[in-house]
Amino acid sequence: MAINKYIKTALKTISNMDIDIKKDYKLIRRLERAVKRPRIKFTYQIADYQIKTDGYNIPIRIFSPADNVIENLANIKKYPVIIFFHGGGWVTGDLDSYEKICLRISRRTGHIVVAAGYRLAPENPFPAALIDCHKTVRTVIRWHKVSGSANKITLMGDSAGGNLAAAVSLYMRDRGEKPVDRQILIYPAVYNNHTETSPFVSVAENGTDYVLTAKHICDYMDLYCSSEKDRSSPYCAPLLSHSFSGQPDTLILTAQYDPLRDEGEEYGRKLKEAGNKVSVFRIEDTLHGYLSLPATFSAVKKSYDLINEFLKEGDEG
Repeated sequence: MAINKYIKTALKTISNMDIDIKKDYKLIRRLERAVKRPRIKFTYQIADYQIKTDGYNIPIRIFSPADNVIENLANIKKYPVIIFFHGGGWVTGDLDSYEKICLRISRRTGHIVVAAGYRLAPENPFPAALIDCHKTVRTVIRWHKVSGSANKITLMGDSAGGNLAAAVSLYMRDRGEKPVDRQILIYPAVYNNHTETSPFVSVAENGTDYVLTAKHICDYMDLYCSSEKDRSSPYCAPLLSHSFSGQPDTLILTAQYDPLRDEGEEYGRKLKEAGNKVSVFRIEDTLHGYLSLPATFSAVKKSYDLINEFLKEGDEG
């Protein structure tokens, strides 16, 4: 069922609001913090830690599917783990704004979720976020080894977080490190051109009237990348990788009315052609960011069904 004309008119109105991402990104961050809801329930399932690095500590938030606080990271051996990277165009979003989503992922999948509070651009441009996400993954792998866990590790991210998950997997392979077992990419940004010259039809079809516009994506990428060299890096735009082999089992979910739809699906085709195990699903009648909708929405329910089926197949394989 297509989006009806009244909703489409409303979406077009919102999309055409005068929002300048480059000028207003700090305002967007403040608004995200202002609408943060206080923790009323489930606080016993959440714990905050920091990964110490040289000169900077990476905040992480751990979500447990069980009804007990995670007092010791050795408990990580009890459950399979999802390492989650949040969206927000590498510029906005944080552990607080994604808390509800991460807790839902943990409860719906039965996984511990380790969410990384990576550094944001433009104060910390590419490759700062990539470095923080890679450090988080390496730390969780070390925890796994120390605890003796036989459970699998899955990378997951939405939008810019999907970009970071894909980039970390490529980065680990290129460094001679064994990538994690699986990755789940939710409407990922994996290319570097979202102008009228983009090779992807979805940029033209969905780039003006569906809240996330092509201009917004270009602005976010301009804030993230300091140079054309950065934009051309496969760790910034994974579709530019010289090779797509040696990647984790992958699930990609795209949204029908998303400018990023076609590049995400193309990334899935590239991975499959290179011999990786890949599943790609387009979620009909959805916009970019739909995973944050209430759990009662059919698209959200379908997405978690697909995610759980993917995780179950991986555990049995």
